[in-house]
Amino acid sequence: MTVVVLVADVPHPGVLPDLVATTPIDGTAAVALYRAALADTVRAVADSGGDLLVNYPAPDDAPVDDPERRLRALVAEALEDRDADPRFEVRAGSSFTAHVGNAVTHLLRDEDVTSAAALRPDVPLVDRTLIDEAAMKLRRSPVVLAPAEGGRIAYAGFAEPIDFTGAYTPPAVETTVDRAGDAGHEADFVEQVPTIRSASGVATTVATVRARDRAGLRVPTDTIDAIEDLGLRVTERDGEPTIESRRRPDEESR
Repeated sequence: MTVVVLVADVPHPGVLPDLVATTPIDGTAAVALYRAALADTVRAVADSGGDLLVNYPAPDDAPVDDPERRLRALVAEALEDRDADPRFEVRAGSSFTAHVGNAVTHLLRDEDVTSAAALRPDVPLVDRTLIDEAAMKLRRSPVVLAPAEGGRIAYAGFAEPIDFTGAYTPPAVETTVDRAGDAGHEADFVEQVPTIRSASGVATTVATVRARDRAGLRVPTDTIDAIEDLGLRVTERDGEPTIESRRRPDEESR
């Protein structure tokens, strides 16, 4: 069974800075979108065969008070209709790479788990099928990755530790495979999944979620609600897909 480490932040203004800087999505909308994605990602892990471990920021490193309490409340709300008992641990290190490396290495070496994975709560299209497929592949391959847009990583699973120093240096998917090779490990992949961290990723997420909803297929429920509430659409501009917010003026002034 894979322990899935969700490296989570409390939803707050500034939680998705690149998204706000490169799209019409403002800080308030980014908070709502991140909160929705967090809930959907938590449920995806809980519904899979993995164990959820929420890795929360230390109080001194968080932009809000009592991050553990706030994240516990959000996770409990997301899982209120499920029989799940997630773990919560404060994260160690000064960077995302360090957070992942410390958590995964501790689980593999000190807790002797079979495999451990790192996931951010900004990939609402990650579902239980992908998580379980990755867990199956981890029985044969020491490293399994789900790539994301722009060379990012959506999911990273490990059955053996690697040297995580700089592993998430862009393009993270290449760098992590290189680190695996340096440790003598082969790497495998599951399907690519977009994040909501970038303009291209959020455009893919919005278009895919809306299309799946229109087709009557399963969608991340909180994310589709947020997309509709925020009036997010993908349109064409200068031949390129562009995210657009079609909130009514009275909604924007609230």
